[in-house]
Amino acid sequence: MILHFVGPGCGALTAPEIAREISEAGRRVEVVLEPGARYFVGPAAFGCPAVREPSEPPEAILFAPATAGALARVARGLRVVPAGRVFIAPDLDAATAAHPTVQENLRLLREDGCGIMPPRDGEMASVREVVAAVLGGLGGPMSGLRVLVTAGGTHEPMDSVRFIGNRSSGKMGLALAREALRLGAEVSVVAANVDGSEPGTEWAAVETAEELRAEVLRRAGEADALVMAAAVSDFTPASPVGEKIRRSHGGLSLELEATADILKAVRGRYPKLFVVGFAATHGDPVSDAREKLGSKGVNLVVGNDISQEGVGFGADENEVYVVGRQGERFVPRASKSHVARVILESLLEEMTAERQG
Repeated sequence: MILHFVGPGCGALTAPEIAREISEAGRRVEVVLEPGARYFVGPAAFGCPAVREPSEPPEAILFAPATAGALARVARGLRVVPAGRVFIAPDLDAATAAHPTVQENLRLLREDGCGIMPPRDGEMASVREVVAAVLGGLGGPMSGLRVLVTAGGTHEPMDSVRFIGNRSSGKMGLALAREALRLGAEVSVVAANVDGSEPGTEWAAVETAEELRAEVLRRAGEADALVMAAAVSDFTPASPVGEKIRRSHGGLSLELEATADILKAVRGRYPKLFVVGFAATHGDPVSDAREKLGSKGVNLVVGNDISQEGVGFGADENEVYVVGRQGERFVPRASKSHVARVILESLLEEMTAERQG
């Protein structure tokens, strides 16, 4: 159980979402509303019990938001904190955060092993940052594993302003990175044309298929598993132009050449790396996934039918078949977070079976 202390501050408005996401990850949460917090949020906003005292010794304690007073009481031992791992998300304005006494209290808390999520631009850390820090810090079935995830879609320049691309938003790859982190893995993301970044992960931004290939090959040697969720262009302009191509009355002919096969390159250099590939198909994806499982030499293939409305590229939901050497698994339409969790469960099952075999 995780005991969530909610202090008075604007960050309390996001506290229900923090508690909900932790609960959805499979952890039980109990909430303590500190004096003054009810001016910002009430117990009805939480989908978990609001208590005065925990019903059992907590596995972890989360202070989010934490005021300067709360930091002082915990750091100086003036507040009795139940046994367990402690995580703190201060909600401080810039001047308060910079005050020497507050900085000293934060130093003492770090020395005591507390996980600190510092405020950004005078606001408490985001929901994703807080949830990633708590769940990642507690560990899980993927603890000790280093997972490399690719996300987004590559852009292949035609000239200085145009490119060949695809409709991938990166949502599936980011969901996989987020869920792997919550399951305890150490996660790196190579993101092709994805806005923002995923808190708690090591992040590398790329644009083209070649840049993606180079970055994956550079990082794969330190990974236990590679999840290739990015949509990689199969072709790139043979002779991109360094300036804008002007419109001409005769039209434009574009010569394309094939991009490098990243999965083949990875398998050739790292034959023992566990690799998850993706097969986006118009129509039944199972046959394509089975073919790719053999032809690419990967361990697991996730196939999805991108012709279906509301799933796949750009959507918040997906429907996939997970095809592995131990069997196949159908995941009916669900949120990409749920689909990501099932894919990672299959990854763990396949990795365990291979090690035992």
